[in-house]
Amino acid sequence: MARGARGPVNQLSKLAPPANAGQNKPASDGERALVDSRFTVPGMRCAGCIAKVERGLGEVPGIAGARVNFSAKRVAVSHDATIDDEAIIESLRRLGFEAERAAENPLARDDAETRKLLRALAVAGFGMMNIMLLSVSVWSGADTITREMFHWLSALIAVPVIAYAGRPFFASAAMALRYRRTNMDVPITIGVVLATGMSLYETVTGGPHAYFDGAVMLLFFLLAGRALDAMMRNRARSGIAALLGRMGKGAQVVQDDGTSRYVEAESLAPGMVMLVAAGESLAADGEILEGRTTIDSSMLTGESDPRAAGPGELVHAGMINLGNPVRIKVTAAAQDTALADIARLMDEAGQSRSRYVRIADKASRFYAPAVHSLALLSFLGWMLAGAGLYKALLIAVAVLIITCPCALGLAVPAAQVVAASALMKRGLLIKDGSALERLAEVDEVLFDKTGTLTLGEPRPVDLAMLDDGERAIALALTQSSRHPLSRGLAQALREAGVRPAALDEVSESAGSGMRASHGGESVALLRPEVETSGLAADLVIGETRKRIAFADPLRPDVHEALAALSQQGLRSAIVSGDREQSVARVARDLGLFATHSMRPEDKLALLDRLRAGGHRVLMVGDGLNDGPALAGAHVSIAPGGASDVSQQAADAVFVGERIMPVALAVRVARRTMAVVRQNFAMAVAYNVCAVPLAIFGYVTPLVAALAMSGSSLVVVANSLRLARAAGPGESAAP
Repeated sequence: MARGARGPVNQLSKLAPPANAGQNKPASDGERALVDSRFTVPGMRCAGCIAKVERGLGEVPGIAGARVNFSAKRVAVSHDATIDDEAIIESLRRLGFEAERAAENPLARDDAETRKLLRALAVAGFGMMNIMLLSVSVWSGADTITREMFHWLSALIAVPVIAYAGRPFFASAAMALRYRRTNMDVPITIGVVLATGMSLYETVTGGPHAYFDGAVMLLFFLLAGRALDAMMRNRARSGIAALLGRMGKGAQVVQDDGTSRYVEAESLAPGMVMLVAAGESLAADGEILEGRTTIDSSMLTGESDPRAAGPGELVHAGMINLGNPVRIKVTAAAQDTALADIARLMDEAGQSRSRYVRIADKASRFYAPAVHSLALLSFLGWMLAGAGLYKALLIAVAVLIITCPCALGLAVPAAQVVAASALMKRGLLIKDGSALERLAEVDEVLFDKTGTLTLGEPRPVDLAMLDDGERAIALALTQSSRHPLSRGLAQALREAGVRPAALDEVSESAGSGMRASHGGESVALLRPEVETSGLAADLVIGETRKRIAFADPLRPDVHEALAALSQQGLRSAIVSGDREQSVARVARDLGLFATHSMRPEDKLALLDRLRAGGHRVLMVGDGLNDGPALAGAHVSIAPGGASDVSQQAADAVFVGERIMPVALAVRVARRTMAVVRQNFAMAVAYNVCAVPLAIFGYVTPLVAALAMSGSSLVVVANSLRLARAAGPGESAAP
C-alpha cells in the first residue's frame, strides 16, 4: 500500500480488507441446511415497511432471516428446505403485503408498477386542475344555484378520479386491514374516503362546502412522491442492465469439424472455444489458447493502460480485444462470469442504502397517527357534547384538512429541488433527493484514482518537441487506432489545430504499434524498445526516433477540492484497482493514504468495515469496477465521463474536468438540511397554532384549506433561499 507524504494516516490503514476478504465461511457440522429464496414485494413504501417485513418473517418458524432490498422492492429469505414458497408468500400476506416469487433472473425487472403510478398521477393531475378551477368560483362568492352546479360538476369529476387514482392506496389498505394490520396507506385511505363522503353529502343536501379539491390534491401529491420514488428505483436497476450490456452478445464458436458458428452469450458453456476478433468484446470468461494480443481490462481493474495477453492467461467477459484474433476456451459463461458477479454485488450492495431512514419517513411514523387520532377525538368529543353527527363530522374533516401534511410533505422536497437546481448550475446533477440527506452526514470520502482524481485520459506531456510535419504524421497514425495512448495523442493534436498528413499502407500490430509510409518513407508510432517508468510511445520517421511521454494528469482543481473537504471535517483517501506504482505516485502528490489493486469485492469489504466503525462514506468513482462500491456506499458521486454503469449506480454526477463540485455538494447538502429542519419547525408551529382552533370549531373547512395552502407557501419561500447556496459563478458544465 502507498502512503501519502504529507497527509495524516486515517483509519483506512486499520480497515483495509485482509488477504482472504470475500471468502465464504465454511458451515459447521451442526448448522442446518438453509435455502435462499427471493420474492417481489411491491407494497413496501417506507423504512417502517422494511422493519415490519424483516422482523415479521424472522419470527416465522423455519425462517432463519430476511433481508429487504428496498430499491428493487424485493426480499431475500433464508429458510429451511421444508418451507415452500407459498408458505412464505402467505406469511407476507399476513404481514399486510402482497408478494410473488421473483423471476429466475434476479436482475430482470418489470416497470409495470411505475407505469401504473404515472397513469394514476396523470388522472389525478387532470382532475385536480379542473376541480380547482370550479372551486375558485365557489370561493369568490357564487350564489346558491351556481354553487350547487359547481359542486355537482366537481363531484362528477372527483368521484371517478378518486376511485381510479386512489387504487394503489385503497388496495394496500384493504390488504392490511384484511389481516388486522395497519400501514401508512390506511390513514391516507380513511382521510380521502371521509373527505369525499362529506363532500358528496354536502353536494346532495345543498350545503355550502365541498372538499373534492382537497381530496384529489392530496392524492396527486402522494402519487407524485411514489412515482418519483419508483422512477429512481428503476434508474438504479438500469445501472445493472447497463453493466450486463458491456458483455459481448455472443461469439463465434469452433466446431468439431473445424468450422465455426455464432452462439448467443446465454448459450455459451464451459469447454467451448471462442474465436475473438480484434475490437470484439468478450462474451464469456476464459483462457487464451492461441494467439497473442492486447486486452483492454479497464472495466475490471480501472487501469487505463491495456495489457499484453497470450496463451494461458485468463480473460473475462466485457474485456475488449484490441489486437490480434485469439482463440479462448470458455471457463465461465452467462450468470457465472465475473461481470455477472459484479452485477450481483451491485444489486446486493443497494440493500445497505435501502436501510437508510429518510427524515420524511421518521416524521411520518408519528405525524399520521397523531393527526388521525386528533380528528377521531374531535369527532367523539363533539358527539359527546351533543353537537350531532353532521357538525361532529364537519369539525373532524376540518381537523384533517388543516393538518393535511402538505407543509410537512413539502419541507424536504422543496428544499431538495431548490438545492439540486443550484448545484446543477455548478455542474453537479443530483439524481435522488435523499442523496442530499446522506451527503450531509458523511465524514469519510473515498476516491478512485483513474478517471476520478485524474482525467483518465493519457495525454502527451510535451508536444513542442515535434515539428509541424511530425505532428501531422503522428495525427494520421493515431486517428486510425483504438489504443488509449493513440486516442490521447490524437485529441491533443486536434486541439492544437493539427491536420493529418496523407499516409499509405497504414497497419496496426497488436502490442507493437502503428506503421505506414509517407512520401515513400516508412513512419511508425511504436511501443518503446526499452521499458520506461511511465507511459510512452516512439514516433519513428525514417531513421529518426523521438520519444513521446504520456501522463494521466490530475484534475486541475483537485488540490483545492481536497482542501475544501478537509475544511469541512472530512477525511479523504484513495481506493483503486490500479497497480501500486501508479497509485503511489498520485497518493504522494496529493498527500493521501491509498490502497491499490483492489477488486470490486475488496472495496465493498472496506466500506462494510468503515460502516461498522460508525462512518458514513462518500464514494467517488468512475470505472465499471466501482459500480458495487458506488451502490453500497452511504452516498456516491461519479464523473460525467464515467461508464454508464457508474453513472447509473451513483447518486450524483458531476460534469467537466473540475472536481470541486464534490466538495461543493457536501457544503450545499449541509445547508439544505438546516433549511429542512427550519421547514419542519415552521410546519409544526403552524399545526400547534391551527389545530386547537379547528378542534374547538372556530375554523370552517374552507378556512382550513386556505390556512393549509398558506403554510405550504411559507415552507416554499424559505426553501427558495437555497437558490444561492452553491455560491456565485458560471456553470461548471463544458
